[in-house]
Amino acid sequence: MAFEGIVPILYSENVERSIAYYMEQLAFDEKWAWDHPTTFGGVSKDSVRLFFCLKGQGQPGTWIAINVDNVDEYYQTINARGAKILSAPKDMEWFMREMLVEDPDGHIIRFGHAIE
Repeated sequence: MAFEGIVPILYSENVERSIAYYMEQLAFDEKWAWDHPTTFGGVSKDSVRLFFCLKGQGQPGTWIAINVDNVDEYYQTINARGAKILSAPKDMEWFMREMLVEDPDGHIIRFGHAIE
């Protein structure tokens, strides 16, 4: 038996708004939505997938970590797109260079990459 991945399911007050934020501000490149109006949907970029559920699962303000190959480059990309960046990239004592971003539902995403 092998694990194949993990997909967080995040609470969303408005799934269409969540999808739009991750596509437009956070530069995810694929999306899908279910139902009309949308009650469940998701986004992906490379091997990272996130699902959003209309008020049925999860809590506002969940924290998740997403590793990227270059957090400084990603910071420049999403800053130019108007993402809500809570802290710019900085070196952390746990050997990660990280930044914090908030989405419209108050979820905090810790984007970073390993450092020596």
